[in-house]
Amino acid sequence: MHILWRLKSGFVKDIISEMPEPKPAYNTVSTIVRILEQKGFVKHIAYGKTHEYYPAVDKAKYSKFYLNNFLSGYFSGSFESLVSFFAKENDLDVKDMDELMKHVKDGLNKKDDE
Repeated sequence: MHILWRLKSGFVKDIISEMPEPKPAYNTVSTIVRILEQKGFVKHIAYGKTHEYYPAVDKAKYSKFYLNNFLSGYFSGSFESLVSFFAKENDLDVKDMDELMKHVKDGLNKKDDE
């Protein structure tokens, strides 16, 4: 998805050319793009048997979907469990958590102003 957002649109070969070495097989990338299309994240324009793909959703919408799936799949849908996990894994102290909460509050206040 990141490559498609950056390119705005592209063929499978264009997507592959933007990937780091070792580059995956053409069929692998084609399959992934088609799965993303089935899920509604990507659309295409057909030129005969060739397809030009483009993002159907913006980064924010995709991120929300991805995070919700991640949260439900690994943390039983509990945001508190996710935050607790990352706090423990990153050895955050109370000062770090207070700073994090300040950023969250600032973000929520900006959202309310929009």
